[in-house]
Amino acid sequence: MTRGEATQIKVHYKGKSDDFIVFVDDNETYKKWLNDKSIPLAHFVSTFKVFVTHKQGTQGQFSDAAKLTLAAEFDTEDEDEAIKLILQKGSVQESSFPGRDGPKNDAKTVNIVNGQPGAR
Repeated sequence: MTRGEATQIKVHYKGKSDDFIVFVDDNETYKKWLNDKSIPLAHFVSTFKVFVTHKQGTQGQFSDAAKLTLAAEFDTEDEDEAIKLILQKGSVQESSFPGRDGPKNDAKTVNIVNGQPGAR
């Protein structure tokens, strides 16, 4: 059984003073939304949070964007409006994480050590 296989989709917007990230669950619905704004954001946005990476592009440590940071970049403190702007102006970054196999339940394995009953 393969575990851990996943795809992460984020929209990156390089602002004047920082890099902004919004996570997306469904890339196809996001692409449709770009042409049809009647599609609710809840259908494809992973979490209604804007993250900043402190000028580290898409690879930096993610922190919640402060309202002051949003106001300086997007002229609004409203996180939902900032998300819409990031989704419209940002670029999609898609990362795949490969699956991995490993022991399923080590407690079920039996190891007999010489000198114990049942050892040959």
